[in-house]
Amino acid sequence: MSPTPRRGLGLIAVATLALAGCGQSAANDDGGSGDADTLVFASIPSEESTSLQEAFQPVIDMLEQETGKQIEFQQATDYAAIIEGQRAGKIDIAQYGAFSYVLARNSGVETTAVASQVEEKGGEPGYQSYGIVNAASPVRDLAGFQGKKTCFVDPGSTSGYLYPTAGLINEGIDPESGITPVMAGGHDASVLAVASGQCEVGFAMDSMVDTQLIQKGQLKQGDVRTVWRSEVIAGPPIAVSDELDPALRGKIARAIQEKANVDYLRSNGFCGEDCVVGDDVWGFAKVDDGFFDGVRRVCDITKDEQCTTS
Repeated sequence: MSPTPRRGLGLIAVATLALAGCGQSAANDDGGSGDADTLVFASIPSEESTSLQEAFQPVIDMLEQETGKQIEFQQATDYAAIIEGQRAGKIDIAQYGAFSYVLARNSGVETTAVASQVEEKGGEPGYQSYGIVNAASPVRDLAGFQGKKTCFVDPGSTSGYLYPTAGLINEGIDPESGITPVMAGGHDASVLAVASGQCEVGFAMDSMVDTQLIQKGQLKQGDVRTVWRSEVIAGPPIAVSDELDPALRGKIARAIQEKANVDYLRSNGFCGEDCVVGDDVWGFAKVDDGFFDGVRRVCDITKDEQCTTS
């Protein structure tokens, strides 16, 4: 039976911009030539964090040196805020999730991915979504999610919503009526809600389960069990507004692809020995828009209305 269209539990298209103190971008200041002195770089944290700007500061400093522009960082509240910020010309450079990037493009936002996040040097710019349960749960597979209180991350999250939704549909479970969906707001919040029993089952990106929360002492090995893994998902991209001057866009793209990594930033004095980039990764690798066709195929499975909103 064909899946029915998904409403997405909160459509991106009707979201309001939620960037605290969002500054004026290049596209706004000069009518679209993209040659103003200040550019806005926006991202959202994958976990509850107040230090995202600190994590991106080495990249920001490098971009300022490469472009001769001032880079203003904005921490957004959710993916919808980034999409609407780029649509409104308030954001010039943005880190998306793969799904939210596809949503942005599908809804007419003029932005293009230039690089995707990689966990370690030489690694592929991809990761997986995990379906998880409390260690004491009798659930052994995704079919067992039927009827359960289920934590997702965000309606615009690739590994925390889109791929899990496709997985549930493939098991014959309606993601709206076959479970009780809960939006946790972050990958860490989803994992911790499952560990504490606030949600019976849930979804989050692999590294949050395998390493990040354990290293931070917020989760113990074995507190949750992984009962489902998605196919490899395109890594979170950095996308640059098409409204910027082409020469400037090229400078930004090359800098992110070649220099937004721990090795370059450390060796050139942008950060110290404990250097990390963004969401605690090695850096970024070059990709193009076609890299996200896998996300588009999953959109075809889910029939999520967000995928076709324009």
